[in-house]
Amino acid sequence: MAKALPFQVNSDHVRLSVKLTPNAGRDGLDGAEAAADGEVLLKARVTAVPEKGKANKALIELVAKSLKLPKSSISVISGDTARKKILRIDGDTEEIVSRLQALMERL
Repeated sequence: MAKALPFQVNSDHVRLSVKLTPNAGRDGLDGAEAAADGEVLLKARVTAVPEKGKANKALIELVAKSLKLPKSSISVISGDTARKKILRIDGDTEEIVSRLQALMERL
């Protein structure tokens, strides 16, 4: 059985489900985790505080750097003020999926 991954591929973008821990000791991605409802989330932590979008901005920077993509291609489409977020990553979906799969294998 294939391992569940925290993203869904659409025709022109990829949606990445994330569980964000703000105000952490360091920035980093900590692999995937299954939520109680069975949804798989990428665990991320950032040192930024969760106010005025600072943690969301730091999350976008972290994901962009990890996937070697421009920050402008990533946006938060769900969960602005929640710990569970859905990021939209625009671009070549095959390339994005390839980078996400490589990232998940490293974590």
